[in-house]
Amino acid sequence: MSGFAAFGEPGVTGGVPGPVSLPGRSTRRVLTDVLCRALMWLAFLIAVLPLVWILWVVLTQGLGLVLRPSWWTQDGAAGGAGDTEVGAAHAILGTVQMAIATSVIAVPIALLTAIYLNDYGRGRFAAVVRFMVDILSGVPAIVAGLFVYAFWVTTLGALRVPFSATLALVLLMIPAVVHSTEAALRGVPGSLREAAYALGVPTWKTLAVIVVPAALPGIVSGALFAAARVMGETAPLIILAPYTPYLQAGLFDPVMASLPTMINDSRSDVTPAGLERAWAASLTLILIILGCILLGRLVARSSLRRRAERT
Repeated sequence: MSGFAAFGEPGVTGGVPGPVSLPGRSTRRVLTDVLCRALMWLAFLIAVLPLVWILWVVLTQGLGLVLRPSWWTQDGAAGGAGDTEVGAAHAILGTVQMAIATSVIAVPIALLTAIYLNDYGRGRFAAVVRFMVDILSGVPAIVAGLFVYAFWVTTLGALRVPFSATLALVLLMIPAVVHSTEAALRGVPGSLREAAYALGVPTWKTLAVIVVPAALPGIVSGALFAAARVMGETAPLIILAPYTPYLQAGLFDPVMASLPTMINDSRSDVTPAGLERAWAASLTLILIILGCILLGRLVARSSLRRRAERT
């Protein structure tokens, strides 16, 4: 061993490995690493600081009203224009009601579309369907609202009621659910399909009994994320669902309140009470959307946990 050590090797002293120094190159690598880390932290701060600032402003400006019980139990007609004791129960009910109606219409359509594209879609027609879904995913909310107004209200002569706004939200929700459902269906192990096909089970039954139930947690979480997104849309509601400060419980009533339209109406009141109502409605909408997102993540995480336990 001593003979070998006598000749020596780069970075070896007394048979013990030592650091290998590469002058110049190591310095450049250190500087590059420091620069990349600094750029990553800068990008992180640019992305996060505006969000933190918005949440802080909304929280500090609207928390006072949100903590009052009357905010959750009274409607907007409980007081005068400058009264801070008015509530948002009418807007909360309208937002939840339109979100549920939108999901009831959009989720089945999106589910069937995703199944077709994932398991049956071949050829030009499938390419056209996928292309249309991709186009819908990039359509601005106001364009969807104007389309429903032009086609549903003007051309077909339907009433300008909150249900019309629901149809516009359906157009916005379908592509999001299609993409998330496709991802959930692709996540189902292929061995389940192959085992069903080996037993002679037809494709439609394999999908209905095996594939869709296995992908259901992903489908549900994707639908919740999409519902959280459409709950914050404002433009279709301004065009198709006029705001009212009173509690209206029907999608076919002439008017219906929602949190986005309440924010838009309250900001026009330049009094401190009106601005406080706008901030409180914004905070309430954020809390509802955050609840949907957390519920979706909880569903997805529980599904992953059960899948890990099975394996």
